Order: sequence, then structure tokens, then C-alpha cells
Amino acid sequence: MQVFHTRAEWQEIRLQHLQNAKSIGLVPTMGALHQGHLDLVAQCIQKSDISVVSIFVNPTQFNNLEDFEKYPQTLSEDLELLQDAGVDYVFAPTVETMYPSPTQLQFDFGELETILEGAFRPGHFNGVGVVVSKLFHIIQPDLAFFGQKDLQQVAIIRRLVQDLSFPIELQLVPTRREYDGLAMSSRNRRLNSDERSKALILHDSLVFAKKELESGRDWFTVQKSISQKFENTTGCQLEYFELVETDKFKVFSQFEPQEKTSICVAAYIGDVRLIDNLPINS
Repeated sequence: MQVFHTRAEWQEIRLQHLQNAKSIGLVPTMGALHQGHLDLVAQCIQKSDISVVSIFVNPTQFNNLEDFEKYPQTLSEDLELLQDAGVDYVFAPTVETMYPSPTQLQFDFGELETILEGAFRPGHFNGVGVVVSKLFHIIQPDLAFFGQKDLQQVAIIRRLVQDLSFPIELQLVPTRREYDGLAMSSRNRRLNSDERSKALILHDSLVFAKKELESGRDWFTVQKSISQKFENTTGCQLEYFELVETDKFKVFSQFEPQEKTSICVAAYIGDVRLIDNLPINS
């Protein structure tokens, strides 16, 4: 495995592989890797001739400075995991490399950035759009791999690829969960033991809501029940619990069995913000 830090280094490497018509796969990450990331890596290795993982904690997608400062950074451990996984290359740039000057460009993703994550994290998806565009331009992958847990982010990147005509095939990889259902997340490291137990409310609520909808219960009743559940659980603050069309991320007010649908949730457990989602029909 080779680690590189600049665009110039990668251009030289990439040219060598292009001469042999090698396909390139990219897994963008912010580090603090867990098995969910390694699932993306495994898919990348399987479907690409050359695997590249980027590790960069992108400051422009944090609307909360404290969240950025507390985000775990474990580069040496991450590199060991990627070495063991069989990754070919790791791109680990500095902030100065990615942002040699302040970015003036602003993305507007329309409705996608006004609902759910967009509504609660203003500016977040602009930061995502900028950094992913930079990574796509630098690495120029044929395939890019993203996790289902960040479902709205995937919709944003799908729009980015479509509207800017990036010649890249997006690959969606299912959410990896802990033994008790909690979605794997780098932020889970910040939970104490009590908060870790309480965090199960996210997945439990999703499973409960899916069963209720499939049994014929109306969405408003289900949503209200979940809101009350959070209100009655100390240390858990619900931000949203919504029903969406999975690909285009349109918010539904009622369950449409014929539509491709997912339930999405975001909540604070203590001072740690977690998100999750669950497909109802794929």
C-alpha cells in the first residue's frame, strides 16, 4: 500500500495505471475507520482494478465547530486497517492541499438541502459537494463507493454526478450494524456506556416504525408514537423522524407501498448527534 498526499503524486501514479487500462475505485472517508468503512473498501477492491481510499476530515462540511474539533482522528490506526484490507493507495491530504485558498463556489442542491440533514445542518451539503468534487477531480475514479447510512448524502452526490456529468459510477453499500443493531459510525466512539445503550433507540424506532407501516398503520400515528418515545427517554433528543422516497429523497406524508421508501432518523444522544435509516421496500 502506498500513501500519497498531493495531486501531483497521484497524477504520476494514475498515468502508469492508465497505460494498462486499469479501472480505479475510490472510497472517500474522514477516517476513524470501522467495519462499515471496510465493507466499502472490500467492494472497491472487488469491483476495481486499483483501490484508492481518501482520509480527510473536511472542515467545510461541519456547521458546528465543536463537532469538527471533537471528530476522532486516528490516521495511524486507519492506515494499518487499510494495509491489512489490501488497499492499493491512500490519499491523505492536508487542509492546505485541499483548500489552498478559501472556496468561493457555492452549491445549490435545491430541495435536497432544505430538508432533514439540510435543514438541521445549514451549509453541510455545500461542504460535501465541494470536497467530493475536489476528490473526483483529483482521483478521477471510474467507481466511487458510499454507505447507505448517509442516505441523503448519497442523493446529494448522485445529483452532483448527474448535473456535472462526472463519468463515475456510484456504488451504494448497505449499512453495517453492531450486534445489537446500532449503525456503525465514527461518532459512536464518543458515546459513554450509558449513552451507548440509549443510542439503540434509533434502530429500535426504525424497526418498530417499519413493522407498523407494513401492518397498515398510518404514518402520522407512527411518527407521533416515535416522537413520544424520544420525549420519554432522558438524554435523547429527536431532530427528525421522516419517511422519504429513497433515491430522490422526497418526503412523504403517508406510506406508499408501491414506492421505493426509507425511514430516516437523526437524534442527539447526550451531545453526540447520530443518524440512521431503514429501507422499507427496495
